[in-house]
Amino acid sequence: MSRLWQARFFTTVNQLRDLPDTNVPEIAFAGRSNAGKSTAINILTNQKGLAFASKTPGRTQHINYFSIGGAHVGQHRKDAVRVDEIEALLVDLPGYGYAEVSGTAKLHWQKLLGDYVQRRDQLAALILIMDSRRPFTDLDVQMLEWFAPTGKPIHCILTKADKLNRNESTNALREARGVLESYVDEDGVGFPFTVQLFSALKRIGIEEADAKILALAGLDGVAGEHEGEEEEEHDESGAPSADDDQTSA
Repeated sequence: MSRLWQARFFTTVNQLRDLPDTNVPEIAFAGRSNAGKSTAINILTNQKGLAFASKTPGRTQHINYFSIGGAHVGQHRKDAVRVDEIEALLVDLPGYGYAEVSGTAKLHWQKLLGDYVQRRDQLAALILIMDSRRPFTDLDVQMLEWFAPTGKPIHCILTKADKLNRNESTNALREARGVLESYVDEDGVGFPFTVQLFSALKRIGIEEADAKILALAGLDGVAGEHEGEEEEEHDESGAPSADDDQTSA
């Protein structure tokens, strides 16, 4: 059982001043609305409804935190999370780029996302979720350029890979790597950016993404205290949630 399956809702915030006062690694998930971010989080944590997605994309305006560790029973039980035992936090950032959202909301998101990814000391790495058929939109590039100066890792997950044939998949990976390798620091050294293909529908890349996220959070090779306990409350179906895209992620 993956450590990510232990994830449970911790808190939600709408202002940077309300971010949790914790000192554990945070792994943030960012992506354009409809890229499949919520589906990816739910598949990786083996829970259908952990990451909430509005039926109207772009309306979810909060930063949602999910804890790893600190809970001693199944995810859906009501026991309190033991904050001092939390080992890492998964952070679901608001989706961006939905055309019908008001200008005021867009400005709020821009400041919230930009300030968080640039200034949050606890942020260990960014998981950038992009549709494999339409990666590196202007807003995806903006997110890369906000985060790159921190020198921290970015792992790009190209979703909906089931929509690509073999040649298209190869080309998508090659082109994505080319874009990421174009980012270098002032000494010409590349940033720690990586990329993979992913499909929730066909279960492509789940183990690769799981291993990468655990490594970025410093949890690779760390056995959970209660990992052997039966997790009856978790969804075992692995089915994509009906959120970012109605067909696949």
